[in-house]
Amino acid sequence: MGVKAEEPIVIDFEDLPNYLRAKHSIYMDLGEKLLYLTDANDIYWRAQDTDTYNEKGHYIDCSDLVPTVSEFMDLPVWKGKSIKQLFSIARFYDSIPQ
Repeated sequence: MGVKAEEPIVIDFEDLPNYLRAKHSIYMDLGEKLLYLTDANDIYWRAQDTDTYNEKGHYIDCSDLVPTVSEFMDLPVWKGKSIKQLFSIARFYDSIPQ
């Protein structure tokens, strides 16, 4: 789990899967909700709710785990909508390692 960068990054939807494969995580700001998009041990992809923590102090998952980034783009992550559906209203921020 990294720290959200202060400045948003400019990224096209078509470039997001490759960004995730290379960087492993990104923050997706939807205005009223901030999600952390990340992999789980380089195997599965998931969205996490940054408002809720588990007993270890980590964000909790708010999506199912899926094995590919392409599946992840179409997975419901917030209010029944996918990253693909929410992309146009989102701002993205690098995740800076702690």
